[in-house]
Amino acid sequence: MSRFLNVISVADAVAVAEKIAPMPAMETVPVVQSAGRVLAADISADIDIPGFDRSVVDGYAVRSADTTGAGDSVPALLRCIGRVAMGTHDTALSLGVGECAYIPTGGVLPQGADAAVMVEYTEKAGDTVLIKKTASHGENIILRDEDFKAGETVFHKGRQLTPRDAGVLSACGCATVPVAKKPIVGIISTGNELVPSTTVPGPGQVRDANATMLAAWIAEYGCEPKLYGVVKDEREAFEAVLDRAVPECDVVLLSGGSSKDDRDMTARVIATQGEVLVHGLALAPGKPTIIGKIKDKPVFGLPGHPASAFVVLIAIVRPLLDRMLGQAKPSLRTVKATLSINIPSQRGREEYIRVRVENGVVTPLFGKSGLLNTLVQSDGLVRIPAGFEGLEKGSEVEVILW
Repeated sequence: MSRFLNVISVADAVAVAEKIAPMPAMETVPVVQSAGRVLAADISADIDIPGFDRSVVDGYAVRSADTTGAGDSVPALLRCIGRVAMGTHDTALSLGVGECAYIPTGGVLPQGADAAVMVEYTEKAGDTVLIKKTASHGENIILRDEDFKAGETVFHKGRQLTPRDAGVLSACGCATVPVAKKPIVGIISTGNELVPSTTVPGPGQVRDANATMLAAWIAEYGCEPKLYGVVKDEREAFEAVLDRAVPECDVVLLSGGSSKDDRDMTARVIATQGEVLVHGLALAPGKPTIIGKIKDKPVFGLPGHPASAFVVLIAIVRPLLDRMLGQAKPSLRTVKATLSINIPSQRGREEYIRVRVENGVVTPLFGKSGLLNTLVQSDGLVRIPAGFEGLEKGSEVEVILW
């Protein structure tokens, strides 16, 4: 028990959390369900994409040499020998000197052509087409392997896929895609003062806001939350719910019960069932955080105040989840803006300040960590590194958006 509240730096705590992160597990999902998932293997193009030389405009396929010097006053006169049909490749359609063919967007470039002229720069008179703009070689066309070559890596593992990526995956022949399995994150709320959100609290009681907030963030971050409800500060009940949660989950978050007082059971129970690795961070808010493991499963003791719990979630738990997901880079939304006033800070601890962002200006919302109103009124957090004594007015800061 000598390690309890032996405060360490956030960087050291992150290193501990990442070290105990279970290896990513993989599963296969339909590509239409892949948005938001983290790719578990590299994806290569199975064919050249687009696979044929094609036009990117509606207009006329031409030999660029035939349009040299063409303009409004002196157009190039070319003979139209046919039309390109969508979805087919007419090998008989071949351009000779002074010839052109109508081509729709996406149509196969006929033999002999090396450019396309937009229809807006043309005029048709019978079989003659007036080209009023010089076309350079390769203009308005995509070559058969200009997008991706067969065998070329299109996506690297660790990428969080987007709806746009899903479209490209389909173009690469993927009906399914290998992704990191969603870690199951158990959430246990502890405290005699807590009641469910559906209960009207009596004197000395508060509704459990943490569990809902943690679960919502966990789900949004690409993991699967599993709620275990409220547990009273009774060791037997606490051990019983841990006995259920640890085998069922990949990570367990314990909300509350981490302060250093006579009622603190979290560290003792973790130490009894497994190992306490960290108890105390140079972090504000979030100093009494616990990092441990039970049966090789990471277990975190988070502060009871929602703002403090959220900071620990962002600063410490998130890097562990990134490792479990195989995430190449964190999927945090951030924005840079200018600080409106000075923000003081205590050197030696990393601090997260709730802020509002308006028109590129950041205004801190100073308030006690237990208050909920600043969570509603703020747009995100500004991080002050441990080696700083604050941030100066006018400096550019990065805001971690809620």
